[in-house]
Amino acid sequence: MSQKDRYLKSPDLLPVSHAGKKISTFGFAVMWVGMAVVLAAFAIGGDGVLSLPLGWVVLASLLGSLAIGIFITIVGDIGIEHGLSFPVYMRAPFGTVGTHIPSLTRGITASIWFGINTFFGATAINGILNIMMGFDNWLLCYALFATAQLINTAIGIKAVERFADLAAPIIIIISIWMYYVLTSTASAGGTNVWNSVEAPVSGTTAVNAFLIVLFANMGFWATLAADIPSISRFIKAPQYERNWWKRNKGTLVGSVISLPLVQTFMVLIGGVCYIALGNFDPVVALQETARGIALAVLLLMIVFAQWSTNTSANVIPAATIFSNTGGPKVPFYVGVFLAGFVGTVVQPWLLFEILVPFLLVVGGILSAIVGILIVDYYVLRKRRVNVPDLYRHDGQYRYFKGINAAGFISWIIGGVSAYLLMDYSFLVGFVVGGGSYYVLGKFWWFPKYKQAEIEDPSDEKYLGITVGRDWAIKEEEAAQQEVASTEFK
Repeated sequence: MSQKDRYLKSPDLLPVSHAGKKISTFGFAVMWVGMAVVLAAFAIGGDGVLSLPLGWVVLASLLGSLAIGIFITIVGDIGIEHGLSFPVYMRAPFGTVGTHIPSLTRGITASIWFGINTFFGATAINGILNIMMGFDNWLLCYALFATAQLINTAIGIKAVERFADLAAPIIIIISIWMYYVLTSTASAGGTNVWNSVEAPVSGTTAVNAFLIVLFANMGFWATLAADIPSISRFIKAPQYERNWWKRNKGTLVGSVISLPLVQTFMVLIGGVCYIALGNFDPVVALQETARGIALAVLLLMIVFAQWSTNTSANVIPAATIFSNTGGPKVPFYVGVFLAGFVGTVVQPWLLFEILVPFLLVVGGILSAIVGILIVDYYVLRKRRVNVPDLYRHDGQYRYFKGINAAGFISWIIGGVSAYLLMDYSFLVGFVVGGGSYYVLGKFWWFPKYKQAEIEDPSDEKYLGITVGRDWAIKEEEAAQQEVASTEFK
């Protein structure tokens, strides 16, 4: 095997077999409870109630979360069907070399989210220690909290699921308690949270404000919509199941039920928090509404919430991407700590003030990738993939010097269009990026660079779990078995 092929065959990036899929439908739904409790989501609610009644903010959040949940499930079939991670499949629409640029965009974004959530958790830990011991050093708390999360993730996906099982009920309790206390605080001040609007708008302005909240929620999870295969490849699914809904039930329940409900409730709390206290930061809210041991316990729950989110939604995807970029010299656990390093050096505590614009920009850039992925996988290849060639430097995904120009041109067109229409960034990026890729791929690029699964869309040759196949990459089966028996046990 050549050095170039070895670079593409890092053991952490090989297809996950049916036996290696360890996460149940219930397990993934519980993971979503933990992932969707992101304190940064409170900012969407706090920003929304400046111009819209709380009920409209809640409706926009529910619709946006439901829509992005559907996109997540659709893209997740790549991991369910073929056991492939996001950066490996990206070799198809972007090339074996080109995959690194859009993949690293997602990896860096995930790392930044890790930093933001770790900062929130660190301020909560600092608050606990201040109550219990008079200690006050949030930066040290940040370092310790980041280290604990990274070690938990490096142990493997099953350890992440086990932590989610522990954190989920705690997270639900704190969320309900916060809503009750904040609405009571607002009522005591003579304010009905469902009728209070700081600067009410109407007509076209109200519609625009509604859509901004909707697309901010979609942008919030556009990162995971792009690289959900890195997680869904570990979700259990039935072999020989041709019904798309039944095959993807493991992803569907979590992404279309758990995500919208929990995300919307977090946005609701952020709106109520701003109405009641003039600040949507939950750490500040708790410090103003609770005291002593009760406050310490509630802050601890916030720590659990950020930990559960970071491991599943941010560190695993980022580590997988960094491992893909670095090859065998960057195993998964090294990628985990790289994610922590990148997420810290950007000083995420400075980003929170511009979070909503950040979400819209990132959502637009990544939504173009989501559009390209869906068109490439469903429309052009019809879910069939020549998986062995994804791991060959001279295979069909080599294209022109490792680059699929159709993918890059479409990404640029979609990303720029989304930026120019930022308020509707996710929709614009998705439609323009995906549409451009369909035209360029079908009528220009793939006639020049023939794709076996497009030329001969054979089920038996190019489908995975639907026909009961485990993709085994030659000369690497021993390494794959080692990964399955250690990292993911």
